[in-house]
Amino acid sequence: MVDRPIDTRERDVIARIERARARPRAFRDPLITTAHGAGGKATRHLVESLLVPTLAGGTLAALDDCGRVRIGEVALAMTTDSFVVRPLRFPGGSIGELAVNGTVNDLAMAGAAPLAMTLSLVLEEGLDSEVLRAEIAAVAAAARAAGVEIVSGDTKVVGRGQADGMYLCTTGIGLIDPRAALDPGGARAGDRILVSGSIAEHGIAVMLARGEFELGAAVESDTCSLWPAVAALLDACPQGLRTLRDPTRGGVASVLNELAAASQTAMVAHEDLIPVARAVGGACELLGIDPMYVACEGRLVAIVAPDAAAAALAALRGVPGCEGSCEIGVVEAEPRAMALVETSFGSRRVMDMLVGDPLPRIC
Repeated sequence: MVDRPIDTRERDVIARIERARARPRAFRDPLITTAHGAGGKATRHLVESLLVPTLAGGTLAALDDCGRVRIGEVALAMTTDSFVVRPLRFPGGSIGELAVNGTVNDLAMAGAAPLAMTLSLVLEEGLDSEVLRAEIAAVAAAARAAGVEIVSGDTKVVGRGQADGMYLCTTGIGLIDPRAALDPGGARAGDRILVSGSIAEHGIAVMLARGEFELGAAVESDTCSLWPAVAALLDACPQGLRTLRDPTRGGVASVLNELAAASQTAMVAHEDLIPVARAVGGACELLGIDPMYVACEGRLVAIVAPDAAAAALAALRGVPGCEGSCEIGVVEAEPRAMALVETSFGSRRVMDMLVGDPLPRIC
């Protein structure tokens, strides 16, 4: 894969996009909508123009899923998350499993081995106690598999119709591996873009489980702990590992946009290299959804130095669940702060962040 020259027309379009992005905007949205939680432009606008300016301190301004805390010589990562999904159980997982894996994966993306987490339950009046029992069992099983301990929690009950059965809220803490020098802005021209397996499976599994689309594709969520994959990368190529992200809300497309903005580089994904399972691709085509924007819950995106790509892929493919890891693109110097897709025909298109809320809420 080599850089392709950008023609005059492309430069004009890119310049207009860059000018639009550069305009600072205050948060003046009159109402909060579901788009503010969809992981796209509305979410980023809310975070960057209201939350960070008001709350920023320490590492919050970096817009990472984890904050870093140092206690003496010990470097820790902390994260917090909330989980809302309907239905509560879906092929390949459930909200309980999702809450544990989502939390430990945010820690893993900071290069931190998960140590402990808290769990808060928001339960809806009338919830079947057997459903609750099943989800607590799912939390326990996922925690054991991830090697993390549930150390504290809280329970609240709200009235009927005020929650989708249950919401789960977590906080996690992990020990940062001293070999992990990960930086969201660390990508350089020539670096390779890797993914740890086929994408969009979680989002499509949840959407199909709702029975709203009359599609019978057999798709299971990819939800799992990613720390084993990160540990394997740190063992294989710690010096060549630039940064990691898990493509949850907004999918791989949003991750590549965020990393491009942070590093002021171009993330160029090659359409023919993006791994999408046949059933997932078929469902996305029928639903009119681009799989690059659909959430994963057990996949990572890694930016690695070119001379570390082979070792990184070999390490990932040796981890159960990551056998389908592959290289999907390259980092280029221009156009700065943009994500692009190179199509099968050799043309390029901008892969911008989600606008509005085009996908059902699935995490």
